[in-house]
Amino acid sequence: MKLIVLNLPRDFSENNLEELFKVHGNVTICSLVLDDKSGASKGFGFVEMELEEEAMVAIEKLHGSKVNQNKIRVKSAK
Repeated sequence: MKLIVLNLPRDFSENNLEELFKVHGNVTICSLVLDDKSGASKGFGFVEMELEEEAMVAIEKLHGSKVNQNKIRVKSAK
């Protein structure tokens, strides 16, 4: 199941993102959206999890949680 993660800290890495989600299940793909010119994070990314059940738990546990000072949003990317 593919998830979109919004309002991430700008200094967050793909490794940080994977670590955040792998507590809740097997992460198959993890990618941040980067600015073409600067290469800096745009503050959102995508995570794909192997099992839908694990993805739903990740949404429940992480949506609205704080990462550094940012309250992140996690939902299905459909």
